[in-house]
Amino acid sequence: MHASRRTALTLLAAVAAAPVLAAPRATALPAAPTAAGLDDPAKKEIAMQLVSSAENSSLDWKAQYPYIEDIGDGRGYTAGIIGFCSGTGDMLDLVELYTARVPGNVLARYLPALRRVDGTDSHEGLDPGFPGDWRRAARDREFQRAQNDERDRVYFDPAVRQGKADGLGVLGQFAYYDAVVMHGDGTDRTSFRSIRKRALRRAQPPAQGGDEVTYLDAFLDARVWAMKQEEAHSDTSRVDTAQRVFLREGNLNLDTPLDWRVYGDSYHIG
Repeated sequence: MHASRRTALTLLAAVAAAPVLAAPRATALPAAPTAAGLDDPAKKEIAMQLVSSAENSSLDWKAQYPYIEDIGDGRGYTAGIIGFCSGTGDMLDLVELYTARVPGNVLARYLPALRRVDGTDSHEGLDPGFPGDWRRAARDREFQRAQNDERDRVYFDPAVRQGKADGLGVLGQFAYYDAVVMHGDGTDRTSFRSIRKRALRRAQPPAQGGDEVTYLDAFLDARVWAMKQEEAHSDTSRVDTAQRVFLREGNLNLDTPLDWRVYGDSYHIG
């Protein structure tokens, strides 16, 4: 579900305090979009539904707190609202945060095992009880809040910040967010920042005087290229029949109604 995530988690921690790879900015910047950004509550809800349609085949993203399975992608267990993975560090960070807030919770005893399996697909020390305990923890509002907070810290907030720095509207900010969710923001060639660099070689974002549609086309082309580098993500419909559809319609603000298809399934937000 998630390719090349967090090859360097310290990079993401730094991102929480500063824009991701902020591009050089012209002296006279274009006027900021007057429409709400993706961090507007209504737009953020749309973003969560769009991601959930691709990650969980459902618009009901809040039903995904208890989700957990090994999808066979080499990242161990994938779980929760954004696909936290036992093999990529973000699940460990989440359980550490939850335990700091709720000492003695049902997942706290798995912290040593999560530290050992980080970077692998191993279940050692997690089976057989971890999936059931994850689902039990998901009934706790504090665990749900921790999932929300880690989603925002690691994925949503940095993506939106970089999108705004590049002068992008809501659709562009969402394209960044979805890319960070799937690819992470490490240093490898299929990470978000590498995808963005690839797009910048072809087009300039609005903050550098470029045309927004032209730049987003280049970014989505780069995203599709990155997805095709890994068999698990070779189906690029979350770009081709979703984000690209909105771009062709000129819906840079992600205004409803929205109709799209992902992995053969149709979705609608009215």
